[in-house]
Amino acid sequence: MRNYSSLIFTFALGAAACGGQGPVDEGAVSGEGLATREQAAYSGVNGTYCIASPYNCKLQESGGNRVPTNDPADDNWGITTGIPIRDGNGTVVGTNTRTSAAFNYGQTRTFANELHAFAVSTSNSSAGWLPISAILGRTSFEQKVGHVSALGAGLAKLGCYAVRNWHDPALEVKKVVYDSTSSNERAGDYLPLVRANGLRSVNLIFNVPGFALGGPAVDHFPAGTKFQRLDVPTDDGPPSIDIPLWVQNSAGRYVVQSGTMKFIYGYVIAATGTKRNGWMAYDALEVSSGCP
Repeated sequence: MRNYSSLIFTFALGAAACGGQGPVDEGAVSGEGLATREQAAYSGVNGTYCIASPYNCKLQESGGNRVPTNDPADDNWGITTGIPIRDGNGTVVGTNTRTSAAFNYGQTRTFANELHAFAVSTSNSSAGWLPISAILGRTSFEQKVGHVSALGAGLAKLGCYAVRNWHDPALEVKKVVYDSTSSNERAGDYLPLVRANGLRSVNLIFNVPGFALGGPAVDHFPAGTKFQRLDVPTDDGPPSIDIPLWVQNSAGRYVVQSGTMKFIYGYVIAATGTKRNGWMAYDALEVSSGCP
């Protein structure tokens, strides 16, 4: 039985909705035209607090999406410089020059026989994996990091996609959160952007942005990576979730709707052989073949 709690999302649409970005697929859960949309949170497959799909769930049952430090106002852990930054294939994509980083909860993987944690941002201008041995206060970190993996067993396969080697700059700057005042919360957070190493790469996320769940990244993969789409159940039926995108009005507030952004669920098989389930933006992908 679902354990419901009341949750209200206010979209307060400014302009009439434009068409979605990119190719149209078989439907979506969308924020079309409703000034206020009420949704219920319930226990699902990927967590105990899910919205719009049993696979669209809060990363951590209690607390935020970051591994907490001893300072509630600061999620950044001290780290040593000169360490390798790796993508989800274990490939070294840069060398760390920063002295601190925030890490998303529950994300650990082993590369080069060493346990790594997933940093939200690195000196590669992207998320990435850093060795836990480089984290100051390692013992405390290991006690707090936990482990969470998105699931996908039993879901039927749909289309095969690959991460694009391009993106739409006009889409990049739109916001995924209504009336956002953050320097983040951009559609670009979910697109294959060019990083400090000159290569494009994209986030695999645990939940879809725009539902007050945070849209946290759980892995990071280069352009060309194959993404096997899965037939994920949603509350409205179609195997995708659309969220409205926002641009600025004359006062500089992100309150004017400008299209939507579609997210689909599936998995990547990393070069290490590890299967990583999660959501990706449809605008980050192109139809491909040969998915594992």
